[in-house]
Amino acid sequence: MAERTGRSGVLARLRDDLADAGLRAGLLARDLRSGREADLDADVLTPAASLAKLPLTLAVCTRVADGRLDGAMPVEVPAGDPGEVTPGLGRFRHPARVAVDDLVGMALTVSDNAAADALLRLVPPEEVSSDLADLGITPMVVRHPFADLSDTPLDRLPVHEGHLAHTLAIRGSTPARGHPVRQLDVARTNVLTARSAADLLEVVWTGRGLHPLVAERLREHLRGNVIRHRLAPDLSSDDARWASKTGTLLNLRHEAGVVEHADGARVVVVALSTSSVPASVQPAAEAALGAAARAVHDLVR
Repeated sequence: MAERTGRSGVLARLRDDLADAGLRAGLLARDLRSGREADLDADVLTPAASLAKLPLTLAVCTRVADGRLDGAMPVEVPAGDPGEVTPGLGRFRHPARVAVDDLVGMALTVSDNAAADALLRLVPPEEVSSDLADLGITPMVVRHPFADLSDTPLDRLPVHEGHLAHTLAIRGSTPARGHPVRQLDVARTNVLTARSAADLLEVVWTGRGLHPLVAERLREHLRGNVIRHRLAPDLSSDDARWASKTGTLLNLRHEAGVVEHADGARVVVVALSTSSVPASVQPAAEAALGAAARAVHDLVR
């Protein structure tokens, strides 16, 4: 009883600390060796942003492993938009031919929307959802292209009016998590929960139900993630490697990954957050989310 009381006290303080930073978050940590968990609002359905690239790349790698797709097959990727600001192939001024395997790497390591959409044309959303259902991972749904993540009010307004897009994102949500911005509406956009994201990562790290090459390839790319400003400062060290995928969209700041400890322990950590501060750059929010992720990690570690 004392342990439960202590844990509930830590989680209550985390909720307060996140609120002080303008955040509402779903958090979950799970020790893959013991099964021990700590969570806060882990079953709230949330727009996935770029975390939806995780189930997509899993579906693609599954088809490469079983021969339905050739990983070396070149795929034509059209030239990007000259105004594109996201990383990757969308910034290319000319069409490119990129192998399926390399598109997977680009989608995961630099969160390349153009690479992800090229893969989505090969493995459409209904097939991704079917694979998730086969693995028992729910709720997690992929519905639309990743180019849509760069087609929000923030992308249409002048830079000096960006706060208006964030204000709409903050104030537009309904009690049922509907939203006039379709990328934030859980009935229309790609969605998951902290728990379903953790379930997917557990499958990848344990290999349960996956071809060994699929699990190995996904772990490799998540270890190579170059976007490391959010949770990595709190979860990585000389004795702990952090492998993850981030997701950022308007007032959403997400990250999901696995801490691989030198002693062999593996801890899944997922943080899905929504900000109430109308600004794109929020170092205090990033720091608060990292501290909260570390706290739930330490509860199970």
